[in-house]
Amino acid sequence: MAHDHESMLSRSEAVREVLDVLDRVLSNHETKELSVGDGIAGRFLAESITAPRDVPVHDHATMDGFAVDATESYPFTVSDGEIFPEDEPPSLAAGAAARIATGAPLPERANAVLKIEEASVEAGELRGSSLEPGTYTYERGSNVSAGEVLFRPGERISAKDLILLRDLGIERVSVYEPFSAGLLATGSEIHEEKTADLDSPMLAALVRSWEHGVTIEGTVPDEYERTRDRIEQLADEHDVVITTGGTSVGKKDHVIRALEALGEVVFHRVRIRPGKPIAVSRLPDHDAVAFAIPGKPVGAHTVATLVMRSFFVGETEPVPTIDATLTSDVGIGTAGFEYAVPVTVDEGNAIPLGHVDSPLEVYEETFDPSVLSSSTRATRADGIVITESDLAAGESVRVIPYPVIE
Repeated sequence: MAHDHESMLSRSEAVREVLDVLDRVLSNHETKELSVGDGIAGRFLAESITAPRDVPVHDHATMDGFAVDATESYPFTVSDGEIFPEDEPPSLAAGAAARIATGAPLPERANAVLKIEEASVEAGELRGSSLEPGTYTYERGSNVSAGEVLFRPGERISAKDLILLRDLGIERVSVYEPFSAGLLATGSEIHEEKTADLDSPMLAALVRSWEHGVTIEGTVPDEYERTRDRIEQLADEHDVVITTGGTSVGKKDHVIRALEALGEVVFHRVRIRPGKPIAVSRLPDHDAVAFAIPGKPVGAHTVATLVMRSFFVGETEPVPTIDATLTSDVGIGTAGFEYAVPVTVDEGNAIPLGHVDSPLEVYEETFDPSVLSSSTRATRADGIVITESDLAAGESVRVIPYPVIE
């Protein structure tokens, strides 16, 4: 596989490739029918969901008051009784008004509600403010129309989606089972416990936060055959293999060569710093996918959350941001890359963490992703600013908060 500069993908291109891999995996992945109340949030849907009926099924009141036909004139004759949400829509005579509670169905003839604060009833006759049809009413089918496709296969269900599903009367849905991921750290210094494995606990926590299963499967030294064989073994045990380290092209970097031997490397290296040497591979003989994550911890976190995350949660764009004012000049090095600059945010100001003016002095003005990627204190940042060009002090920037992508 070529490893030249031109072969690198942009971040958006890499995410599209990852989503394509996800689609292929889901097409053969195990499904299960579950109750809406049985922990389906975070699962990918295995079916489309079409509205079985209009929602709401009747026009109903959004205020306590009186249901009337707003095309008629005051006074209205107030009918006996009151309409409540559990009632069936009653009949309403011409020129009549019916007391109605919030959420109750409107009588067929009624098309507006005079709220109780604006109503006056004397001798059984109702008067009040002028009304237009539709005032304080929720029209039938105005929320959802019967036959409307609301969810599609492969869409990830969120907690808020459960509101709509229950409102539609849908109690059971078919979802894909969560993925099983196996984490393998590479590197003789880690295998021999001379250096701590900083990446595996962090990546495991990310995968769990994305609602999938994960197991830390230990380490391998910088030996090609042991690396290849261990990846192959884990590919038989898991849906996803995530390796850390060994993703560059040095003499002891064996992961990419092992993935090429075991399957198809979809891409290797993305135009983002830190985290550039990520690779994604399909392992069809094992029905598995592999993500090769670079070993430097901040770079590993950056590329995992900006690229790998899309495999576990589906479509991730656009990413919510907050506006802030940059406090220091930040220059970039090589053009043609996106740079993920860690920042802390304080009272609307974004302070580049790692800049010489910050508590972590890694670079003076030109952003240094290589050193910063190993600086564990950089994890104390509140988020990142992604830029392809120099940034100036006083410039307005968009910060991606870490909680949004973790």
